[in-house]
Amino acid sequence: KRRVAGVYYNRLQKGMLLQADPTLVFASRDWQSRSLAKYKSLDSPYNTYKYPGLPPGPISMASITSIDAVLNLEKHRYLFFCARGDESGLHNFSKTFQGHLKNIEIYKRNLRKRGLL
Repeated sequence: KRRVAGVYYNRLQKGMLLQADPTLVFASRDWQSRSLAKYKSLDSPYNTYKYPGLPPGPISMASITSIDAVLNLEKHRYLFFCARGDESGLHNFSKTFQGHLKNIEIYKRNLRKRGLL
């Protein structure tokens, strides 16, 4: 959680869009889809693919560990992360968009192996 918090902090510091899938899920109310591409142009202040900065309010109740992660975020230069898709619950992190695209391919490959894509 501390590493993920660091990614969002880095993106905010650079003026980048957060592009956070959880806020897009909240905005779309589509809790089932694996692909959210069709919602990236959705006009909602919670769409962090479209609107800069933090959304106008929370999308859920933050856990103590999540709040602690933000208050004690990991300092690094990562700007992207993607789930591994291998049932580990872990993510791969990258400093560049090109590295992020490679991590997306790893995610898709792992989903295909599991028959989910």
